[in-house]
Amino acid sequence: MSSVIQTDEQPGTRPERRPAGRSVLMCRPEHFSVVYRINPWMDPAQPTDTSLALEQWQVLHDTYVGLGYDVRLIDPIAGLPDMVYAANGGFVIDGVAYGAKFTHAERQPEGPAYMDWFREAGFDVQVPEEVNEGEGDFLLVGDGILAGTGFRSHSLSHEELARISGREVVTLRLVNPSFYHLDTAVAVLDGTPGQEHIAYLPSAFDEASVGVLQERFPDAIIVNETDAAVLGLNSFSDGCNVVIAARATDFERQLREHGYNPIGVDLSELLLGGGGVKCCTLELRR
Repeated sequence: MSSVIQTDEQPGTRPERRPAGRSVLMCRPEHFSVVYRINPWMDPAQPTDTSLALEQWQVLHDTYVGLGYDVRLIDPIAGLPDMVYAANGGFVIDGVAYGAKFTHAERQPEGPAYMDWFREAGFDVQVPEEVNEGEGDFLLVGDGILAGTGFRSHSLSHEELARISGREVVTLRLVNPSFYHLDTAVAVLDGTPGQEHIAYLPSAFDEASVGVLQERFPDAIIVNETDAAVLGLNSFSDGCNVVIAARATDFERQLREHGYNPIGVDLSELLLGGGGVKCCTLELRR
């Protein structure tokens, strides 16, 4: 284990929050619906509104554009209603795209579709041998990668990613099925090496994983169950601006207290499929 990351989050001495440029991949929810159940959020008996999902997604897209992000789009494919959750399509770092290999049969065709896009965009695509769901379970923090397991990504994929990336990969075990991907339980607020800062929900993890998070990120923001239940942690930050679920009001308060600029958006329709801001956002790192 690497040395403990010590950050000072006291007012007046905390790092100055400065936005960094972001390049992201998104997918319009043109075929969004809930027709199967592969997580606790999904209920095929509950009606969904594709047009509303598109409207809400467009607000997120336009928010990113307004922040100056480079926003790329992958074409949605009929029959793949969860393709809107682009974060699960792979993990991209240093120009290398580690592809996704989905757990559930309903989503497995998404893996090759995203890898095709990565190739066409000029990334070095690494076809996975192990089951993983991309940036849903892999989060870059500083020079290392936090990696989730327990429901979707197999821990062997953590070893595979460590070999491919040459970076330390730290395994965290998820235990609450409502938080089945790491990006539903951890938000990377500042990934700058030396001033790493995150937010997380302790009850989403086993005891050993909570210990790892406490040791590495002693100044982390602890989010309450209410905000986590609207996927408030499923957010996207550029180090200053943090796009979050609009209903995560206490998280918004905490972010402001720590010098961030929270921006709330309503993705309530996409929440019916178990996804939020981060789920719709795959970061492209050259």
